[in-house]
Amino acid sequence: MWAELLRLPALFTVPGDALAGAAAAGVRPGPRTLLAIGSSVCLYEAGMALNDWADRAEDAVERPHRPLPSGRIRPAAALTAAGALTGAGLALAAGAGRPALAVAVPLAATVWAYDLALKHTPAGPAAMATARGLDLLLGAAATGGGTRAALPSAALLGSHTLAVTAVSRRETTGGSALAPLAALATTGVLTRLVTHRRTRPPAGRRAAAAPGLPGSSPAEGTPSRAAGALATALGAAYAATAARPYVHAALNPSPPLTQRAVGGGIRATIPLQAALAARSGATATALLVAALAPAGRMFARRAGMRKVSIT
Repeated sequence: MWAELLRLPALFTVPGDALAGAAAAGVRPGPRTLLAIGSSVCLYEAGMALNDWADRAEDAVERPHRPLPSGRIRPAAALTAAGALTGAGLALAAGAGRPALAVAVPLAATVWAYDLALKHTPAGPAAMATARGLDLLLGAAATGGGTRAALPSAALLGSHTLAVTAVSRRETTGGSALAPLAALATTGVLTRLVTHRRTRPPAGRRAAAAPGLPGSSPAEGTPSRAAGALATALGAAYAATAARPYVHAALNPSPPLTQRAVGGGIRATIPLQAALAARSGATATALLVAALAPAGRMFARRAGMRKVSIT
C-alpha cells in the first residue's frame, strides 16, 4: 500500500535528473551526485505522499481505490511521511554542499506549494515543470557547484514535464484533445532540440578532455560522433514512447486513454534525460540513465503496478 502511495514505478524517472544535470555541467558523477540523487528521491516521494494527503477528499469521489480514501493508510501517516521525507531530502542536499542545498530548498518549497495550493490552478503545470527543472539543477550544483551550464537542459526537461502535467489534469474526466495535441507538438520540438542542438561540450568537459589532463576519455570527454548517434537514438526512443499515447488521447480523449498518455509521458522522461546526457557528450552517463527504463518496467510488472500517475 505504501508502494502505491509513493508511486514506486515512477521513482525510476528521478535519478536521471541529477545525472543529466551533472552531464550538462560537464562534470563526471561522483559521491555528491549520489547525495543529490538521494535528495531528489526523498523530495519526489514527499511530493507523492503530500499529493494524496491534499487530495484525499477529491480521491474519495474520483479514486476511492487509493490508499487514503480506502482506509489502508491514515492521512496523518501520509502527512508525517511527507514531512520526514522532505527533511531527509534537505539533509542529503546539505551533505552535498551549500550549492546543492541552495537548489534543494526552493525545490522542496515548490513541491509543497504545488500540492497544497497550486495544483488546481492555472499555475499548476508550471510549478511541476519548475520542480523538475530544479531537480536537474540540483545534480549540477551538487556535482560541480554551478548551474549555469545546466540551465538549457533544465528548460528542456521542464518543458516536457509541463506538457505531461497539462494532460494529467484531465485524467479522470477526459474530454480534451487540446492538451494531448500540445504535448505531441512539444515532444516533436524537444526531440529536434536534443538531437541537433549541442555541438560543443560544456567548459568543464572541454578542460577535462584536453590532452594530458586527468579525466580525458573518448566516452566522456567530447561530444563525439558516437555521442551524437546515441543522442539521436535516445531522442527517437523518447519520441516513440511519448508520441503514440498522445495521438490516441487526442483522437479519443477518454479517461483511460488520457491516463495512458500521462503514463507514456512519465516513462518518456527517462529516454529524454538520457538524450540530454548524450547531447552533452556524456555517453556512459546516458547509457546508465537509459538502463533505468527497462528496470522500471520490470519493477512495475513484478509489483503489479503498471499504471503510473503524477496526480
